[in-house]
Amino acid sequence: MKTIIKDRLDEIILPKKLQPGDTLGIAAPASPFASETFEAGMEALQEMGFNTKIPDGLHEKDGHLAGTDAHRANLLHELFSDDAIHGIICARGGFGSLRLLSLIDYDLIRNNPKAFIGFSDISSLLSAITQQCGLVTFHGPMVTSLGNSEDTTRQAMINALRLAERLEIKAQNGITLRNGKGTAPVAGGNLTTLCHLLGTPYQAAWRGHILFLEDRNEAAYRIDRMLTQLKLAGCLDGVAGVMLGSFEDCGDLDAIFRMVMDVFDEEGVPIAAGFNVGHGYRNATLPIGLNATLDADRGVLTYLYE
Repeated sequence: MKTIIKDRLDEIILPKKLQPGDTLGIAAPASPFASETFEAGMEALQEMGFNTKIPDGLHEKDGHLAGTDAHRANLLHELFSDDAIHGIICARGGFGSLRLLSLIDYDLIRNNPKAFIGFSDISSLLSAITQQCGLVTFHGPMVTSLGNSEDTTRQAMINALRLAERLEIKAQNGITLRNGKGTAPVAGGNLTTLCHLLGTPYQAAWRGHILFLEDRNEAAYRIDRMLTQLKLAGCLDGVAGVMLGSFEDCGDLDAIFRMVMDVFDEEGVPIAAGFNVGHGYRNATLPIGLNATLDADRGVLTYLYE
């Protein structure tokens, strides 16, 4: 299959608005998962009002992966092709999503647009699908993280998937690193995973985007190195705003904030931190590829669906 790499898409595709009673297909594009946390997450989805469909072969294992690359890619294709499925949520992140990028049939996804939800290692898929297809994807909880999540995380996911006229995400512990507002499509995700796209055909350029970043269990010097690498590669040129999610077990947050200020040194780029998005106990859902306004002074990201 020939992959067509696109730097910028002229058309953004909104997936179907999800409502209670709709069916979510379960994907496993990365690592295998524990049955206990998976079952707890499936129960949570049911409590949230969704029906679910588990495809054959979801529990496959191939070393540190949930099946071979071809198997995991084919399961994604089956879920996008199935008209009885209204949206797709990943079972777990971990490792391995990057290996699928050249195997995915992006034309199939473009012709069968559905909400696709995940975070962490899944950030590579969110980025590639939005870049290649123009489909708005969702940086949000996965099945194995939903079981022990609180109501605010679950309700935030429901609100985002409904694609209501207005979606507002507030930084509960908001910190304004640079004042201002910016309006642009939202991009980004897990910092480490996005760095792994560098030098590939799926490397992202975030000019004219609000860039969201989060990570977990990375030493401050590694975060500094990754941010510097992105800057040297030109990926950070011309961003319209920066929002920082959770940086769990990453050391001194003030030091991380100073690193971010160093690499985003352009005047007028609003930067806000303290959003409960990512690997923390709370994990709000962000539509990726959709226009939003970041108000760094108030610590608020607002989507207006038009």
